Amino acid sequence: MAIHRTKKRLGDLLVEKKLLTSAQLQEALALQDSADIRLGEAISRLGFISKEQLEALLGAQKKKLRLGDLLVAQKLLTDQQLQVALSEQKRNGGKLGNTVVSLGYISEVEMLRFLSRQLRLPFVDLRTVQIKEEVIQLLSEDAARTHQAAPLAKGKEGYLVGMVDPTDLFAYDELVRLLKAPVRLAIVNESDLIKLLDRVYRKTEEIQGLAEELGQEMSRSAFDLNQFVKEESLTNAPVVRILQSLFEDAVQMGASDIHIEPDDEVLRIRQRLDGQLSEQVFREKQIAPALISKLKLMAGLEISEKRLPQDGRFHMTVKDRSIDIRISTLPIQSGESVVMRLLDQRSSQRRIEQIGFPIDIETRFKRMISQPNGIVLVTGPTGSGKTTTLYSALNALNQPERKIITAEDPVEYRLPRVNQVQIRPQIGLTFASVLRTILRQDPDIVLVGEMRDQETANIAIRAALTGHLVLSTLHTNDAPSTAIRLIDMGVEGYAVASALTGVLAQRLVRRLCTDCRIRYQPSELELSWLRGVAGPESVDWTFYHGEGCSSCHKTGFSGRRAVVELLEIRGALADALRQENVEAFFKEAQKSKSFRPLHMAALDLARQGETTLEEAMKLHSGLGEFEDEEEALDQPDQETEVATA
Repeated sequence: MAIHRTKKRLGDLLVEKKLLTSAQLQEALALQDSADIRLGEAISRLGFISKEQLEALLGAQKKKLRLGDLLVAQKLLTDQQLQVALSEQKRNGGKLGNTVVSLGYISEVEMLRFLSRQLRLPFVDLRTVQIKEEVIQLLSEDAARTHQAAPLAKGKEGYLVGMVDPTDLFAYDELVRLLKAPVRLAIVNESDLIKLLDRVYRKTEEIQGLAEELGQEMSRSAFDLNQFVKEESLTNAPVVRILQSLFEDAVQMGASDIHIEPDDEVLRIRQRLDGQLSEQVFREKQIAPALISKLKLMAGLEISEKRLPQDGRFHMTVKDRSIDIRISTLPIQSGESVVMRLLDQRSSQRRIEQIGFPIDIETRFKRMISQPNGIVLVTGPTGSGKTTTLYSALNALNQPERKIITAEDPVEYRLPRVNQVQIRPQIGLTFASVLRTILRQDPDIVLVGEMRDQETANIAIRAALTGHLVLSTLHTNDAPSTAIRLIDMGVEGYAVASALTGVLAQRLVRRLCTDCRIRYQPSELELSWLRGVAGPESVDWTFYHGEGCSSCHKTGFSGRRAVVELLEIRGALADALRQENVEAFFKEAQKSKSFRPLHMAALDLARQGETTLEEAMKLHSGLGEFEDEEEALDQPDQETEVATA
């Protein structure tokens, strides 16, 4: 089997095949050590075997596996599926195994276990094993990511190394050289390996070391800070390296925001991960002005202005990802607080299907935005994912035959073919003024970042009634109260009923880690809440929580997902709005068969093991405004009954 050869160093394989003599191998090994290069490169430099011959040899070794034929022989794939997979691989490139998995013919775990049997190598599930970080760090981050490998354990006979592709002899040979010990191979999942490397090679220690270096440099003598920041090297100065490491760490961990907060005694740098802040504290508080001044310079802000808030943005590439960074400064007692929102441009290309809506809501939402006119509103507090939803809608609608214009504050993501306008109130460029001009630009679809006042709302209503599709947001607690908010803003009820197609309200809850999710028994407090919102039968439902593992950084959660409610304005709901009958409107919304309130949608996710019961309860506690309205609707009837009695 080819696997026996993969366990040998490249030189041994070449000698076995009589393509290299033992003397030539020793000469090549000497050059490898002296020049610190790969063995294959040393062999080709000495002229023993050309690089092309080596690559052809390794290609032949891999072809001997004939993965597709083996999968068919094991009845994991049909002949027809293999032909489809080969055609797809030829069209898109990549490995056949990845293509078969992406087509859904076989799961990733099944593929890895199959390769494990064929190669006679162990399969290590990185989600379940405990690995010492100091062992993994014996290999540099660059080498680990380049070769898609990580040392998993150290023994008397060398290292057990997990590899995504254990048939890569060049990589295997290089790992032996770097670790300076024998290597035994294991197969690991690629996505799990990337998560492991992201966690192990965090930049926290590097940032701490650079902070100490910068603190020492700044304490040597007094100098002009502004001049110091402007004259720094773009690559080698500690302040630049701190910021580079800080952004790399944030992107690697999937942080949405970075907070820089000077205190009287320390400097705090916090990252928001899955909606929760994590903190790193530095004793070198004197580095804060240098960091903040450099960030201001990058964002084109006034460095010397420390008394007033400032807002700006800049763009940078981090780990081959295009990131827009929005920066806000705020004068505080101990200096300036800086918050940076990290906007990954890949998010602007997200499709509606990728947001995670329930199928029925996804279908109804797509139907709503496919209408030629009307208003579709997305509502929720700041940070609830409204912008992501609206951009996904624009991506679905963005076609050459449609003219789309947006008015945003700020423009978070750049979209091709979409005319995006940045609101600037200080020069009179408000939502209302831009919207009036937009309607003279012959648009088919208009996105208004937010309906903040009566004038903007009235113009948007008029645009919808004259044949335009309008997308916008409102800061309301839920879908039913959104329509009433428009009336409260001064829009006539009949206009709201005629123009408003529907309202999508949403929140974000933390998603349970699938690797450490287990069933658990709710507490008495949780059971009491359940009985109150879902009835006595709910106490028998099954719920889950996360124990915490290496995949989720011991938090029990991994990412977030949307919780949504969708209210379509038609029939009795529209009639109640025309009459501006608030009580009737709320009662009709509650009776609607297609409407499921946010807290019940969150409870559905908890029952499915997507989130926890605690997250559903937190979401429900934030919906007090709607609860108060429901109580207010019920209260008059109760008072009437008492009076009658």
